[in-house]
Amino acid sequence: MSSRETYSFTSESVSEGHPDKVCDRISDAILDALIAEEPEARVACETFATTNRVVIGGEVGLADQAKLADYMGRIEQITKACIRDIGYEQDKFHHETVEVTNLLHEQSAHIAKGVDADAGKDEGAGDQGIMFGYACSETPELMPAPILYSHAILRRLAEVRKDGTEPTLLPDAKSQLTVRYEEGRPVAVDSIVLSTQHRHESQTQADIRAIVEPYIREVLPDGWIHDGTEWWVNPTGIFVIGGPDGDAGLTGRKIIVDTYGGAAPHGGGAFSGKDPTKVDRSAAYAARYLAKNIVAAGLATRATLQLSYAIGVAQPLSIYVDAHGTGKVPETAIEAAIRQVMDLTPRGIRTHLALNQPIYERTAAYGHFGRAPESDGGFSWERTDLTEALTKHV
Repeated sequence: MSSRETYSFTSESVSEGHPDKVCDRISDAILDALIAEEPEARVACETFATTNRVVIGGEVGLADQAKLADYMGRIEQITKACIRDIGYEQDKFHHETVEVTNLLHEQSAHIAKGVDADAGKDEGAGDQGIMFGYACSETPELMPAPILYSHAILRRLAEVRKDGTEPTLLPDAKSQLTVRYEEGRPVAVDSIVLSTQHRHESQTQADIRAIVEPYIREVLPDGWIHDGTEWWVNPTGIFVIGGPDGDAGLTGRKIIVDTYGGAAPHGGGAFSGKDPTKVDRSAAYAARYLAKNIVAAGLATRATLQLSYAIGVAQPLSIYVDAHGTGKVPETAIEAAIRQVMDLTPRGIRTHLALNQPIYERTAAYGHFGRAPESDGGFSWERTDLTEALTKHV
């Protein structure tokens, strides 16, 4: 995010019915099903969706690979259940008639060898890479406001679509907010973009705005919408054909939507469909967890944290903290404290955050961060239970 005090910043979100998010959901649902059966399952599941078809590929590693064929029989059922819950019942993309092609296969033995623990060697990272975490004090969730509220708008519209309150709204949608900052704090929304799929071609832009505007106003903080706020609701006009019938979808194409809306760096690796030995996912969760605890502890009002790994190597190669000039202690002291309060090996992260559980399908839409930690372990990386330990060690 900008170091200037007065500026505008824009972030976008997409709904659970966006074609790419349909694919993220299916990939994570398959991951959950495999982890529920075998918590140490290795999964890298990719999904592609287009008109009347879903194609699933990738790799699965199980302790007993003979069981893989048994699990494969459930893939079509899981896929159709996701599509049904999202709400697709279109002629050219319907949960009952969509054709599902399953091309999942056994994990590469060479990759497994690099990751597996053995005598004298700790379990290594599932790949090389860099991962970033970010937190800031501008919202109670310690998230950037533009992405947080872009998600909130679409989540609210999904609720009223699914409960029948707004039956003419359909699953595919996108939102975008331009938020104005003064003295470094978000104070107003200068533009709102909302495109949502709808049921009838006779519905105009004005009709759709009349439906969605009350929910947008409900979600945004009081006073943020002002006389000068620009509204762009369904700016292309009719949006009846949507979802994978209107535009093909693919797992992992919405990584900025999944994280901080462009307000912070992203390492480049997608999350969905990957088991937590893949540090693209688990170390990004750990980085968010640590950044959030740094801000919650009052050590900084903004914090970016980078971790880096090499495939087959357990310990992170580097830990980097940038407090953006807001730190109460030197960044080097925070970096040293992080090494004291959390084991950042892949095994250490999974144990600390209890990641070997079927908790991933729920992350596939409306962001992986800024959500409330759940009693069953979901969104465990949003806890702020390290503040005391961090403060003690700086």
